[in-house]
Amino acid sequence: MGQISRQGKTLDMAEVRNRLREVVGASTNWQDQQQVLSERSSLCQYLARSQDDLPAKRMKDSLIEAHLPLGSQPALREKYLNSHNSVRFGRILEDLDCLGVLICYSHTWNEELQSSPLSIVTALVDKIDMRQNVIYPDCDIKFTGHVTWVGKTSIEAKMHMSQYQNGTYADLLDATFVMVARDPDNKRAAFVNPLKPVGQEEEAIFLQGEINKKRRVELSTASLLKVAPTAEERTLIHNQFLNTLDTRTVSFRSRILPPNSVWMEDAKLKGLEICHPQERNIFNRIFGGFLMRKAYELGRANACAFAGCRPTVVAVDDILFRKPVEIGSLLLLSSQVCYTEGMYVQVRVHSEVLDPLTRQHSTTNVFHFTFRLEKEVPAVVPQSYGESMLYLDGKRHFDGAMRNHS
Repeated sequence: MGQISRQGKTLDMAEVRNRLREVVGASTNWQDQQQVLSERSSLCQYLARSQDDLPAKRMKDSLIEAHLPLGSQPALREKYLNSHNSVRFGRILEDLDCLGVLICYSHTWNEELQSSPLSIVTALVDKIDMRQNVIYPDCDIKFTGHVTWVGKTSIEAKMHMSQYQNGTYADLLDATFVMVARDPDNKRAAFVNPLKPVGQEEEAIFLQGEINKKRRVELSTASLLKVAPTAEERTLIHNQFLNTLDTRTVSFRSRILPPNSVWMEDAKLKGLEICHPQERNIFNRIFGGFLMRKAYELGRANACAFAGCRPTVVAVDDILFRKPVEIGSLLLLSSQVCYTEGMYVQVRVHSEVLDPLTRQHSTTNVFHFTFRLEKEVPAVVPQSYGESMLYLDGKRHFDGAMRNHS
């Protein structure tokens, strides 16, 4: 992160979570926390009426360096270790989420107050690009990050993760998160401090944040849930349809699976989570990092079952947090292999909350993961129009991940 990385706060990853609780006055006891949250309404008086009322902040004001001492503190490894003697990437997603929120609180911190009146929550994981395939379970990890762009009520934070190997820190991943600020009751948007770039490097970083925002708007506008596929995409789907027709019949309904292919319907894996208080965040909702971990682990398991070999994550992108998940909810997770190419698999995980009393389903998140396998994988073939749209959406995410990864 250039010149900016020479300044800022240095914390242990465990301190990151403790600091978050301090910032909002949260309690470690669930029953006490409910009382604390009910008292946070009084902090509304400290909210700014406009962004102009808040002092501008520098990028260095939010810079944090956090350490995960897997090498120097062996007792930590158990939590992070997977069965392949590597680090559980789902745990890393949890750490990134915590750090991203604390970075944004550091940007908005008012030293005259004991607790922040803002409720800052994760709105979007824009992208996570892997720089190295293996994360070692016995080497120290370092996270660095700071605010890179600010809107009126939203904040973009970028984080870099590296690991100590052979006497130096090697790059592991880069992550971009978008957070939103809300009032103490988490009911309406709240203004955040503007960001003042200093020097050409910071101006370029801020400009990239503007470009990222524009790209997100364009992608949302072009979503297949809103507009028809492009002419090229329509041709692809039609050719795929023709390739599955039974030539012995004159029927649109008679379909045959091509060689080395799997129907999309047979490339699913589902899971259920009961959301206990243990997985709550500082606002008594289910921690977004926990949701990401569970979605990632299901998606990875699906990729593994589909290909019959171990997958390695290449990219995570476009995770949108549509709705908070309440404690006690039944969380239904459904993963779908929606696109394959060569040795790569694109997996989409849809999460929804089921209210057991009303039987109402509500979508909370959609996750997109790109995995690389140890061998070439079968093609996944859609049958219905809805599956074809999933296929095209998966291809779009895969193409974007490959552009960023190259």
